[in-house]
Amino acid sequence: MNILIVDDEKIILEGISEYLGTQGYHIFKAEDGEKALRVFRDNSVDLVILDIMLPGKTGFEVLGEIRKTSNVPIILLSALNDEQTQLSGFALTADDYVIKPFSLPLLASRIKVLLNRHYGEHEIWTYKDAIIDFSSYTATFEGNSVDVKPKEIDILKLLLRNQNRVLSRGQIIEQLWNSLEEPPLDRVIDVYVKNLRKKLGLDCIVTVKNVGYKLI
Repeated sequence: MNILIVDDEKIILEGISEYLGTQGYHIFKAEDGEKALRVFRDNSVDLVILDIMLPGKTGFEVLGEIRKTSNVPIILLSALNDEQTQLSGFALTADDYVIKPFSLPLLASRIKVLLNRHYGEHEIWTYKDAIIDFSSYTATFEGNSVDVKPKEIDILKLLLRNQNRVLSRGQIIEQLWNSLEEPPLDRVIDVYVKNLRKKLGLDCIVTVKNVGYKLI
């Protein structure tokens, strides 16, 4: 899972990043609102941790911009503990509000709950005659078991998490191949997508010429 952390206080930004990195998350970082929006647009982000008091665009403004195109889980951070500020955050559809200073293990627990709540419904996904179980990495088509590679399942889940959003081949590789694995050529992604369409009838995965793929 990929988490974007936005905070202009370097100690807090690095502290959260380092801790969540040890929990197995892939971290993107931004120190201001404008950079946060650029990082969010250019990458696949599963959850945002967003400080309210930022230089330039405030956290509330960034939240509003993100909500125009995405319902990704967002946790607001703030030293402000007054009721009105918290209510304002929830009115903008923030998913949680954490007051500074805070416990990193407790923050990690909140993140886990939000991710499970938001993405848990995608553990089993159906499309026409295809049924995919993401937890067991198995699939059936027209009632018959289908041999699907783990990376093909991973690509499908990534596209599903970013439904209607175009992902380039490079973005798919960056998200699904870790630093210990040899990154594949771009055309390998084309083969995996072709296999998903052929094996499972997933015509919902469309090619965006010269860019990449999206699931509609």
